[in-house]
Amino acid sequence: MEKPGAPHEPETSETVLKVRALAGLKEIGAAAWDACATSAETLGAGDETHNPFVSHAFLSALEDSGCVSRRTGWLPLHVAVERDDALLGVVPCYLKSHSQGEYIFDHGWADAFERAGGSYYPKLQVSVPFTPVTGPRFLIAPGADVDVATSALVAGLRALRSETKASSIHVTFMQEPEWERAGAAGFLQRTDQQFHWENAGYATFDDFLAALASRKRKSIKRERRDALSSGITIEHLTGADLTEAHWDAFYEFYTDTGARKWGRPYLNRRFFTLLSERMPERVLLILAKREGRYVAGAINLIGDVALYGRNWGCIEEHPFLHFEVCYYQAIDFAIARGLKRVEAGAQGEHKLARGYRPVLTHSAHDIADPSLRRAVADYLQRERAHVEAMVDELDTLTPFRRSSPEES
Repeated sequence: MEKPGAPHEPETSETVLKVRALAGLKEIGAAAWDACATSAETLGAGDETHNPFVSHAFLSALEDSGCVSRRTGWLPLHVAVERDDALLGVVPCYLKSHSQGEYIFDHGWADAFERAGGSYYPKLQVSVPFTPVTGPRFLIAPGADVDVATSALVAGLRALRSETKASSIHVTFMQEPEWERAGAAGFLQRTDQQFHWENAGYATFDDFLAALASRKRKSIKRERRDALSSGITIEHLTGADLTEAHWDAFYEFYTDTGARKWGRPYLNRRFFTLLSERMPERVLLILAKREGRYVAGAINLIGDVALYGRNWGCIEEHPFLHFEVCYYQAIDFAIARGLKRVEAGAQGEHKLARGYRPVLTHSAHDIADPSLRRAVADYLQRERAHVEAMVDELDTLTPFRRSSPEES
């Protein structure tokens, strides 16, 4: 792969495949990309049928708004595999000059390699920028051979790593079957954890509360009551109901939180307008209003089986309002829509007490330097055992009823 857009042709036992690096989503049609993102070959046996974050609409909104670009350190270099001009698969990939906005932390690896005289950046990041949501990363065309297409995509990523002089390839928040195939291809395997709420067939929020221990049930009821005690009302907005005025209000909340957490927010105002134009039916904006003024809000994306909580912010502090807007209202919406789960983003053990359970997330890493690779492999072996033990321990701390009488 000599340059973005130039073909790379790895030989296979069946045919010659062409691998190209795409300098942005404009180089591929939305229908072709989305066919790969939603195919049975991509999604496997999982319950998801549409992951909005890997859609052409979402990823192109990041590019067209300038949130991902060379200037922001997220240069799009998507990998595409073709055979006889027919698309076999694609990978959302970025050449990165830093490790911000990823939620799977490799700062220690970068520091160690730089101290040893190496250059960790640039690196290749296969992910959805600024989005700690599990989803497909190797997007395979309908009817394509998964093993052949995956092998060609891996070969293309490694060729691109060599051409760009990147130190490594990082595939983050990937589906577990992809993680297993990446491991078989020689990638180092990593796990982490986050918290999801599972819908056990609840018809109402009270049905969910009935599954909790009495003390936890009373605590959540009190939090919900106190969150709205200042005369706050809640609005759910999606589809045609979303207006620029709503986005103006939300962006004020978002930038306040982003400035406090990261120094500057990752997403700009134009991104939200493009998102609302391109996939409004997949957006849920939950806004809190007091005395005729919006004071807090959270954005979620709606999948076919899951609600994905993303960003939150506020301009007034009210007790428990964050929990109400981000967690309880999301559960209300998921129950009403019949969704199977709510994924509440990265980190946050406080989610346990609100009925969210720990789950594993998966990433894979291909490091060119042998010494760094050996050190990371040793670290990941120990880290995986620690993460698995932590998830098991955290799962004992959920608020759901146990069999003992005092927990009923």
